[in-house]
Amino acid sequence: MADKISKEIRSTVTAEGEIEISIAHAEKPQPGENEVLIRVEASPVNPSDLGLLISFAADLDSLSVSGSGESTVAKMKIHKGLMKAVKPRIGQSMKVGNEGGGVIEDAGSSAKDLIGKTVGLAGGAMYSQYRCVPATNCLVMNDDTTSREAASSFVNPLTALGFIETMKLENHSALINTAAASALGQMLIKICRADSIPLVNIVRKSEHVDLLESINAEYICNSSAPGFMDELVNAVVATGATLGFDATGGGNEGKLAGQILSAMEIAANKTAKEYSRYGSDTFKQVYIYGGLDQTPTILNRSFGMQWALGGWLLTPWIGKFGMEIFQKMRERVANEIKTTFATHYTREISFEEMLQPETIRAYAKQATGEKYLVTPHKE
Repeated sequence: MADKISKEIRSTVTAEGEIEISIAHAEKPQPGENEVLIRVEASPVNPSDLGLLISFAADLDSLSVSGSGESTVAKMKIHKGLMKAVKPRIGQSMKVGNEGGGVIEDAGSSAKDLIGKTVGLAGGAMYSQYRCVPATNCLVMNDDTTSREAASSFVNPLTALGFIETMKLENHSALINTAAASALGQMLIKICRADSIPLVNIVRKSEHVDLLESINAEYICNSSAPGFMDELVNAVVATGATLGFDATGGGNEGKLAGQILSAMEIAANKTAKEYSRYGSDTFKQVYIYGGLDQTPTILNRSFGMQWALGGWLLTPWIGKFGMEIFQKMRERVANEIKTTFATHYTREISFEEMLQPETIRAYAKQATGEKYLVTPHKE
């Protein structure tokens, strides 16, 4: 009977104003004609997973755990003022986990040749022992790739490559990226170095500066340093960057996105041939692609009228790139998963360990260099 069961992590918002994380038992899925059954062996905890798993509205100080083993349940209260935001979730036992890696255990008639292959997948519900998905959704890895290596083959690698394709599509020639010491940020540094693309890296701690220097990043600006704006302007002048990606959404007391736009404007005006009360005619774009800082985004408008601030999400942009480019992105990830796109994990955790208070608090911090890997079959 056990071989017909698939354990999985569920997150539920209760009518009493709590989030419950638990281990559920579901029927092991069976693949259809064009589907594959994946034995999920590894799935990372990304910042994008936390919004569903524990919600931005959860009060971690109220965290408690009951039960043990497969009956473990973690509970935390939702801040009263934020209950309305999660009201649509009440009573829904939601599956969690954006991406993962595993081995194809079974397949429908049109995909039998994939059985035994290690794949990466971004299909949702990846904190599960087994997932059944269309074969075309899988990134088939090279034969020497492990499930652990394949686990983070979508969210960070394809996002980093997506920044490059966005730059090309919008006719920019250089980039600025925040939270640059993150796993994604380090991947972007390697990509830009290999592709000869100027990149300005913004971090917020001196140790992050040291880290990026150790991997030969060229332009590094510390947003917490007194001379940050001068450093940023100089870097923008040197690179000509007119496109920025911000993972914080509210860094530097909410001012970071505006500071990036201001630095671009100052740099543009240094080469302007004449004064204009409307600012430079150089178009400047910043995309917010994460919410590492919950501070409101504040714009002190000192960057003329040729600018835009928007949100950036990978999936809609894939549609803009087109399938030919997207396929090339996937192939590059598969070929460079041990180098450019290699991911370091702080700790591997089982489902039960995932629900322990100290572990929840650890991965909820979203600390740079501390990435957790969920291993669904670990006892």
